[in-house]
Amino acid sequence: MVAKHFFKGMSFLVFFLVIFVSGCNRDKGGKQLPAGSGMMVPKVNYLEVKSKPIVLTTELPGRVSAFQTAPIVPQVSGVVKKRVFVEGTDVKKGDLLYIIDTSIYESALESAKATLEMAKAKLPALEKQFERYSELIKTKSISQQTYDDTLSALQQLKANIKLYESQVKSTMINLDHCYVKAPISGRIGKSFVTEGATVAAYQPNPMAEIQFFDPVYVDIPRSTYEITKLKKKIESGTIKYNKNLSNKIKLILDDGSLYPYEGELKFNDVTVDPSTGSVILRASFPNKNQTLLPGMYVRAVINEGVKQNAIVVPQESVQRNTKGEPFVYVVGKDGKAEVRMLVIERAIRNKWIVNSGLNVGDKVIVYGVQYVRPGMPVNAEPINEDNGEAGVDGLNDKKSSAKISNIK
Repeated sequence: MVAKHFFKGMSFLVFFLVIFVSGCNRDKGGKQLPAGSGMMVPKVNYLEVKSKPIVLTTELPGRVSAFQTAPIVPQVSGVVKKRVFVEGTDVKKGDLLYIIDTSIYESALESAKATLEMAKAKLPALEKQFERYSELIKTKSISQQTYDDTLSALQQLKANIKLYESQVKSTMINLDHCYVKAPISGRIGKSFVTEGATVAAYQPNPMAEIQFFDPVYVDIPRSTYEITKLKKKIESGTIKYNKNLSNKIKLILDDGSLYPYEGELKFNDVTVDPSTGSVILRASFPNKNQTLLPGMYVRAVINEGVKQNAIVVPQESVQRNTKGEPFVYVVGKDGKAEVRMLVIERAIRNKWIVNSGLNVGDKVIVYGVQYVRPGMPVNAEPINEDNGEAGVDGLNDKKSSAKISNIK
């Protein structure tokens, strides 16, 4: 009797085990899995590989510099009597900034004027004397020596008058330089001298500094190695050079935000810095809101050129083996996962540019890749590639996808 109940219980247990195993061999949709698999087929999402033109960009460090910089250097020596401007404010060209003691230069001007008047007072009498001697020399009434001396004295007096006039002009200029004015329009910084300080003409240390920074310059160092490498790619046709595109530069501020205005490349320096092996690229940016300040650190995004028929994959789809080599899983024709080793060129935002390892039409597994192993059957569903691609500007997603179609 006990044996009968035992075998009856075992039959029920076997029945439930069969039902359980049968359920484990079906996916969520109820599809029967291959016999003996012992596991559920993972559900994955794949992205079909397409080729498209991609603008290659590179980020380089840069420093903001003022469009114009004018150190305020005194042109005369003396004591600073008054500072007229307010530090940190905008000034216009010709605005009065400092007043240097004028007493010495006023005295020098009066002395020069007096000397000039004395010389001019002698001129009429000497001219009349020369006229008389000019008539007398014709009749030999005076000696030739007397005539020559008179002529020499007249010429010397006229020369002295010109000298005294220039001295008057010079002292007037010095007196005017006592009133130190702004040479350019812009924002003036702090004053390095105070009232009562003594300054010297053309001293090396400025009294203050004016900077005009709308627009501003951004100086970007770039290694000659990278420039040579880029030229070779353009010459070989790997990258298509577009002058209008390459002259446009974007900025990333120190907080990671994108500067709203686009800049223009002005020139490439031709002198290599021997300490860094780089040359300076200078770009100009509008600065209407004065967001960019001289000396600020920024990141410049430079367009190198257009890579035609480029293949890009999301970064989350790329795995690495124990050697650090990149690979992806693709959905094979038999519905099983296959490994593809990749050669990656660079990252553009959240994607990798792939040089080799993938072909157009390959189905790269993006989501669910953590459950996949080589040769494993997968339940694959496609996903639509979003607009967030690295496009012409490499930063603005919507604009990027719109501009890509316009590249020829």
